[in-house]
Amino acid sequence: MATSTLSKTATQVYTSGQEWRGTIRNQVIIDERPEIVEQRARIDVWEGDIMIGKNHQGILVTLAERKSRDILAGQLPAKHAEGVTEKINNLLRPHKHKCYTVIFDNGKEFAGHETIASELEAAIYFAHPYHSWGDD
Repeated sequence: MATSTLSKTATQVYTSGQEWRGTIRNQVIIDERPEIVEQRARIDVWEGDIMIGKNHQGILVTLAERKSRDILAGQLPAKHAEGVTEKINNLLRPHKHKCYTVIFDNGKEFAGHETIASELEAAIYFAHPYHSWGDD
């Protein structure tokens, strides 16, 4: 019987089927948000996302307020959590008085969500994995 000498690669998953590299810690799933957030009854719920430029040259951080449809955006040279966190804080800081909830998808660029929550005194929620459209 031949013995395999191949080692696990960084792209393999645990036997449970869960990805083990680069997961975001301490996520709160969108199902745990208060009912008032789902109703879009107040101006204070922001949805954050990023857009990647052609040939992965630069990114645009976007924040949309769900009720008023106000849009904030800022450009960054790369998709790193530290830069994205700083840009989101800079964009939302002037709107802190109307920023109680922020919803992100599960992109690793949002790994600094705890820093954002602390600085803005806001609750951060994440969409279900692979269902970013579920944050309606």
